[in-house]
Parts: sequence; C-alpha cells; structure tokens
Amino acid sequence: LKAVLVQESWVDWPDPVNDKVGNILFSRLMGADVRLADAGFGIGFKESWNQALEDVRRAGGTPYAIPAGASDHPLGGLGFARWAEEVREQERQLGVFYDTVVVCGVTGSTHAGMIAGFAGQDRPRRVLGIDASAKPAETRAQIEKIARDTAARIGLGRDLRDEEITLLEGWAGERYGIPDRSTLDAIRLTGSLEGVILDPVYEGKSMA
Repeated sequence: LKAVLVQESWVDWPDPVNDKVGNILFSRLMGADVRLADAGFGIGFKESWNQALEDVRRAGGTPYAIPAGASDHPLGGLGFARWAEEVREQERQLGVFYDTVVVCGVTGSTHAGMIAGFAGQDRPRRVLGIDASAKPAETRAQIEKIARDTAARIGLGRDLRDEEITLLEGWAGERYGIPDRSTLDAIRLTGSLEGVILDPVYEGKSMA
C-alpha cells in the first residue's frame, strides 16, 4: 500500500524550512509521496487533490481518497462517535461525569463525531467547539453536515437539534495557523503550570 500526500500551504508563514520539518518531514520518513501544493487554507477539494487521484490511476493504481482531516469522507465522524462511547464507559468505571467537552474545530470531523456520539447517551452534556479556522461560517456548516450524517450512520434515530451544535468564535485570530497573543499566552500558561506543550494551530487556540 502506497501513500500519496497532498500538502497544501494552509499557513501563510514565510519560513524557509517550513516545507522540511514537522508533519511534512514525518510523512517523508514514513515513505509518503509528498506533494506540496500552492493552495491557501480551505476545507473544500482542490485541483491538487483531483490531480493526485488521476496520477495514481494513470500509473495503474486504485486510489482510496482521504480528504484533509478525514473530515469530508463518508466515515469521517465515526471514530469520535465511538470515542464518545469509550468516554461513557471510562466515566462509569471511575465514577465521574464530564458535563462539558471542549474541542478545537477546523475541518470538522472530530467535533462532529463527538456531537453525534454523545447525542445518543442518556445524560446530556455540552460539546463546545472552538473555531480555529478563522472561517467560522464554513466550519460550522461542515460540522453540521458531518454530525448529521454521522448521527444517521450510527442509528441515532432522531435529528440533531441546532443547539447541540456549538462553535464559538473569538480565538482564531485573523488567519488559520497563525497564533495571536491569546494563543501564545495560553501555550505559555499551560506549559508552565501543567508541563503540557500545546501547538499554535489548534490546541493553543482552543485553550485560550
């Protein structure tokens, strides 16, 4: 099984080694055919995606397409819907109940899967999404679509209510991937108090 990875330039950051470190480096080390695409941030499908699939077909292969974050995929929300069941089981074992879950929202499947999974449980809880995309209208629409599709796939048996889908704004900064002051403050505070290192793209913004 081979992997073709389309790495879009979602973060506008003029670092000369930006394409040689982090996830891109790890992907190369694990044998992926990494293709850097000059496409700005956006959760929709780009021409680079279609080109990668066509290249695989022309080479005699059969591509299995997984979009960014596995989000806009028929099965994208199922992993965290199942995670919601794991949380309930661990709560039962520990004798605790968490009435609020806070999660970062960008491509949508993590947040959406949680919404669908918790919606079928007998104790209500809030799932608060923190927008880190700086495009909250697009992100909320994506989360709603994935959550409703996932709810149907797991047999929820009812429509999700609008109030069950919450995406909070105000911590994304001006652009995706670029930390603002509140993000940096949250990273420093969490690191100094808890010894936990947060990234500046997702968790740093949701912690802020």
